[in-house]
Amino acid sequence: MMNSIRPNLFSLPAMRIRTFILGASALVALGFFGVGYVGISRILDHSVRDNARAASEVLAQTTFTGMLQVMSTGWTRRQAVDYIAAIQESATTSGIALQIYRGPVAAADFGAVAQPPLDAGLRAVFEHGRALSESPVGGVRHLLPLLADAHCLRCHGQAKTGDVLGVIEVRQDFTPLLERARKDLLFWLLIAAPLLMVSAALVVWRVNRRLEQSIAIVDASVAEINSVADLRQVEFSNRDLGFDELDRLFGHLAQLVDKLRAVAVDKDVLCFEIGLMEKFVITSEVVRDWGDYITRLLAEINTVMPTHVLFSVFQVGDEIFDLEVFWSRYPSQTTRETMENHIRAVVAADQRLSGLAQVSLHHHMPARAEGGAELVLDQRSVVLETKALILDQPKIGGIVGIGVNTSAADDDTLRLVMDSILSTMLNVVGSVKAIHKYTHDMEYYATRDPLTDLYNRRVFWELFEYEVPRAKRAGYSFGLLVLDLDNFKLVNDHYGHAQGDRYLQSFAHTVKQMLRPGDILARYGGDEFVALLPEVMPEMAATIARRIIDAVAALRVEAGEQHGEQRDELPVSTGVSIGLAVYPLHADNAKDLFLFADSMMYKAKSAGRNQVRAPEPEEVATVFRDMAETTLRVVAAVNEGRIVPFFQPIVNLNDGRVIGYEVLSRMQLPDRHLEAARFIEYAEKAGVIHRLDLLIIEKALRAAAAREFEGLLFINLSPRALALSDFMQNLDRLIGESAIDPARVVFEITERDTLKNLLMLEQLVAGLKLAGFKLAIDDFGSGFSSFQYLRRLPLDFLKIEGDFVVNMLDNPKDRAFVSSIHQLAASLGISVIAEHVESEEVRTALRDMGVELGQGYHIGRPAQTLGDNHAAG
Repeated sequence: MMNSIRPNLFSLPAMRIRTFILGASALVALGFFGVGYVGISRILDHSVRDNARAASEVLAQTTFTGMLQVMSTGWTRRQAVDYIAAIQESATTSGIALQIYRGPVAAADFGAVAQPPLDAGLRAVFEHGRALSESPVGGVRHLLPLLADAHCLRCHGQAKTGDVLGVIEVRQDFTPLLERARKDLLFWLLIAAPLLMVSAALVVWRVNRRLEQSIAIVDASVAEINSVADLRQVEFSNRDLGFDELDRLFGHLAQLVDKLRAVAVDKDVLCFEIGLMEKFVITSEVVRDWGDYITRLLAEINTVMPTHVLFSVFQVGDEIFDLEVFWSRYPSQTTRETMENHIRAVVAADQRLSGLAQVSLHHHMPARAEGGAELVLDQRSVVLETKALILDQPKIGGIVGIGVNTSAADDDTLRLVMDSILSTMLNVVGSVKAIHKYTHDMEYYATRDPLTDLYNRRVFWELFEYEVPRAKRAGYSFGLLVLDLDNFKLVNDHYGHAQGDRYLQSFAHTVKQMLRPGDILARYGGDEFVALLPEVMPEMAATIARRIIDAVAALRVEAGEQHGEQRDELPVSTGVSIGLAVYPLHADNAKDLFLFADSMMYKAKSAGRNQVRAPEPEEVATVFRDMAETTLRVVAAVNEGRIVPFFQPIVNLNDGRVIGYEVLSRMQLPDRHLEAARFIEYAEKAGVIHRLDLLIIEKALRAAAAREFEGLLFINLSPRALALSDFMQNLDRLIGESAIDPARVVFEITERDTLKNLLMLEQLVAGLKLAGFKLAIDDFGSGFSSFQYLRRLPLDFLKIEGDFVVNMLDNPKDRAFVSSIHQLAASLGISVIAEHVESEEVRTALRDMGVELGQGYHIGRPAQTLGDNHAAG
């Protein structure tokens, strides 16, 4: 069948090796000569241009020096004219044009002279007083300004030091020189080409002759093979073909024939197994519903051999197992009970699955076909046609066993094939289940805060920015609440982070109960939360906020155990301060509305905490003015250099050695330093975030150079800064000024703030890597694109989202995430840094897990001077 199709697929006749090699040689030779001619021409052009530029600069400088020497002895106008004419005549004989232009200052002292009109380049040199080199087609041009110094002021009474008295112009045209050189090069290449082609033809003839002999031997041997038995008659060894490669090739062919003799089986059996294995392809569609995939897989297996049931056993807990049974047709009640009893008996034969183990059985049956007969199997068919494979240890996805009920069990050959198929299916089904679960978990936690199960900051902004145009189109208002717990730091300090986390969970549940269906609650970070209230009037938004205040005031969370120790403490309670803003009453865009609500929240705290602040009509202008003033203060801080770096140590968790510092931004105020979270959004709104980034980079590099710090500097960088055209230029300048090795600078790109265009981000990051910098992804696990960044970006470090680390001792899921991320990064050769290491217990757990690097308040707090904070031992 394939022979009948092939002529339709390939319309061109097969090419002979001799023709191919000869043609390829000719093309390579032509390509070599073409590339050589173009390359040498370009090298010659660049070399001549560079030499001409250097000569022009030297001639201009020499002319200026000569004029200076003549002037120092005193000269007449006639002498100056003769001197310039002599220089111009000398230059002309060398193919160089020299012209001296008199500037306005000199003309005021000695009068104007006849000279060509000034072009843009001359005017720029007269204006800025800096030398200029240009490269017009076929030549170079150098302009050297004649700057007045103390000696010049003796004669130039109206000049001041630094004035441009004139400009020396040197032009050089080297087009004729290049044309002659190119003609000579082409002449010699054309002479060499025929000689090389003749040599290539002789080599091709000899190689082709040996190949033809070898192919004839293979053709004769293959023609003799019509069955597996014919393989015994084929002999390729002990032949001298003239080339060592061909001798070795025939030796390998001899080994291949020997192996084929040992493993060859009937074609029908192979087709059967291949047809079955083709059904085991896992695609992205498969993992969406693993049960549906297994059902479809069973239907596909039935197209190859009759298979009534496929069952799998998964370990989901220490003594808990799930038994999933998939039916090819809807079974009768009797058949279902018979099969279930037999499968339970097969599984119970394993010691782990008998006795106290809890085994849950789930049936997956296709819909009953209308008018179709039910599947009926007798006891004998169930027992004799069921084959199972039970493992000693769970494999991927927790799978410990798999089995089928098939009529193919009577055939010895098919039974051997089924043994192989079951082993493969064990891995396929386990992999599908594992990928399905892992993908489902990652999709969920990419949008959720792992502690409170609320939406995270990234998703909140996506929903927030979507709500604004939706409200505008529909013509309704919506409310925004910014909630911040009062004195929550005292809760963490007194009760410990584990108790603080339990309170945050209870707080999130309580607030959610106070919201309406359809309202959106998210954890913004730390002890700060936000709520979107769609389609609400200001009065109703205020009512909801007051309801939250009352509910939180009544919330009490009992102090529980802390790492196994029972604490005898009073219940945990605190208040909440809420800022309220309403669209479009207070702002008509997401950023301004958030800043408005955030400002109200701080006013609530300033007014005594545990209250809601919503602006009165007369306060709106005041709040906008405060926001504008805050923005101006941030811009002023950037302009005045009052954005300063703080340094937090990153240590080796095994020996406490500081390997680097993360650079954090702070705004310097008269009495304190303001954290970045309080002013970054204002900097972004004012459009100075890129300048802020460069300022922090400059000061951090300067501090590292001053302290002769030899470790790594981890610097947060917005991908939007990378997209600026002059960023790399400014970065190269700062690196050059500080003399810091780029390999010691690690740029952290926060996953919450990456570009939507991943291809553009790849290109921008490639520029950083090409310049020698290292790259880290910050807050890994906080966004949905985590694994895309791992797959497509050349990462050196991965910083695990701190919320996973903080709760890993009390939350098995967080611990599993930390372990999985560490193992994944290790397999990719990426170093892992655990953030928010807040206790010795967490540090020990990370170290036992194999995580080598960490940072957090337990290790060292941010300090203004590099090296002032010390890691815990």
